[in-house]
Amino acid sequence: MDLDALRTFCAFVETGSFTRAAKQVCRTQSAVSMQMKKLEQELGNPLFIKQGRQLVLSTSGVHLASYAKQLLALHDEAYKQLKTGGGQTRVRLACPDDYAGTVLPKVVALLHQHITQLDLQISCAPTNQLKAQLDQGLLDIVIATRSPNSEEGYFLQSSKGVWVKSAEFNYQADMPLPVAIFQRDCKFHQAAVEGLLKAERQFNIIACCGSVSALTALVKANLAVGVLAEVSNTQELVLVTDSTLPPLPVIDIVLLHANHTHNPIKRELVKLIAADYALTF
Repeated sequence: MDLDALRTFCAFVETGSFTRAAKQVCRTQSAVSMQMKKLEQELGNPLFIKQGRQLVLSTSGVHLASYAKQLLALHDEAYKQLKTGGGQTRVRLACPDDYAGTVLPKVVALLHQHITQLDLQISCAPTNQLKAQLDQGLLDIVIATRSPNSEEGYFLQSSKGVWVKSAEFNYQADMPLPVAIFQRDCKFHQAAVEGLLKAERQFNIIACCGSVSALTALVKANLAVGVLAEVSNTQELVLVTDSTLPPLPVIDIVLLHANHTHNPIKRELVKLIAADYALTF
């Protein structure tokens, strides 16, 4: 079996999307479809079946997924050993700054426990940007918010959304509400705005922020009430306990693994780190 085709197949298994799989292996979507058709012809079995509007793995596809991951892991390990002959392992890790103060340190500690000579490069950006960089092979692992209705990544923890204010902010239940909120692609944005509209609560969005540091700065300056994940509240902001405010959803924080050829950190290690992370609670 062609290793490139198996790598593309594994990219689909990981992302659940031919579009993202194509980005990860740097091919067009039509080229990916052709690869999968050739792989199915070679094996003599369909690897995918339609489920509603989506393609999912067939029984043969599920069986192949296990073997494909093992074959690629063995290939990549051999390449790494022969290419580098040892030395430091350089890992490119990224996360949104929402999780830099809480989730990131735990993940970094676990990486150093499992990789003795670690050259760790860390960057921060919004989740949607980081996923794009991961697909392009610019990152190796990413701490991210899991996409709605998906099982992507390896689970680290859940965190509920909360309304927060500074200790000095004079909150009144009937006041027109000044709100600092994340960008529109954030689950909290939609839930907060739609909830306030349904409750017929007067509100004004002071700013849509691309980072938690910007959002919390506005809240600390008494310019707004903020909406963020409880795990991101590291600025000693006070929870708003007004029960008339709309409830906010729970989000899952996961560890994503890039499927590019020379990722120095293997999927099995990412799984182990995610499992070890759960033991820190």
